[in-house]
Amino acid sequence: MAHIGTSDLEVTPLCLGGNVFGWTADDTTSEAILDAFTAGGGNFIDTADGYSQWAPGHSGGESETVIGNWMSRRGNRDDLVIATKVGFKTDRAGLRADNIRVACDESLQRLHTDHIDLYYCHFDDPDTPLVETMSALAELVQVGKVRYLAASNYSAERLQEALDVSDAHGFPRFVAMQPHYNLLERDVYEGALADLCTREDISCVPYYSLAAGFLTGKYRTAEAVTGAPREGRVNEYLNDRAWRVLAAVDAVAAAHNTSNSTVAIAWLRLQATVTAPIASATKVSHVADLLASVQLDLVPEDLRMLADASRT
Repeated sequence: MAHIGTSDLEVTPLCLGGNVFGWTADDTTSEAILDAFTAGGGNFIDTADGYSQWAPGHSGGESETVIGNWMSRRGNRDDLVIATKVGFKTDRAGLRADNIRVACDESLQRLHTDHIDLYYCHFDDPDTPLVETMSALAELVQVGKVRYLAASNYSAERLQEALDVSDAHGFPRFVAMQPHYNLLERDVYEGALADLCTREDISCVPYYSLAAGFLTGKYRTAEAVTGAPREGRVNEYLNDRAWRVLAAVDAVAAAHNTSNSTVAIAWLRLQATVTAPIASATKVSHVADLLASVQLDLVPEDLRMLADASRT
């Protein structure tokens, strides 16, 4: 198990991403994926109020609803660490105090629970004073609706400002940070943000661990990307550097007789400050490869090969 920052949350060093639930994984498949993840020892699940509002006919909250219904049927809420987010859902955008209060209650209702273990600000809101945001979040902690606070997609400067506001007013601090970070996306997190997380004992819980599926190896031609759920993002990786990284992942996976997914997530897990990479699955058969990343021990030669290939 892994420890999240200065909290008392103990999680598996792998977080199951809920962004696909009720979207590219229908409700039945989503519940089967959740069953497989928990049966394999996983206890950390990530979602957001805005998932999956981008899909035709969706308005957000679909993922939370799937997870909430599943927990109700299984009666396993106390065995899990549930993370969700505020500020991205179209009708609950931003981090104003009144918006946070309403959004939290709506998330609790969809999740069929009385508390959220880890509550993220999904995106920074520069139009709302940090003291207003942190005060509203502190109220949620005080009344027991939220256990711990976290930030997603914050710059190092804004994360430091939020910590300073919390310290100045006696508010709870952010204990985790969720950045876009993987073998193909290193610049945003490595450097000032990683240094800050190290210095302040803030856990890194990175999303898009598999680079929108590119690192699995399923997109080896431009034609294979056409029509993919994340076609636009995957198209950004059709370049020499990405093919070089994929070749390195292929080689390490072959050496360990494992999958590309397992290798890419294991690399991320072994980076400084990373507590639990987030990865999603659209099929039950994918879950075993995700869970295998927890046990895979990459040797220094593997890490060098992957790091060299992924340098810009």
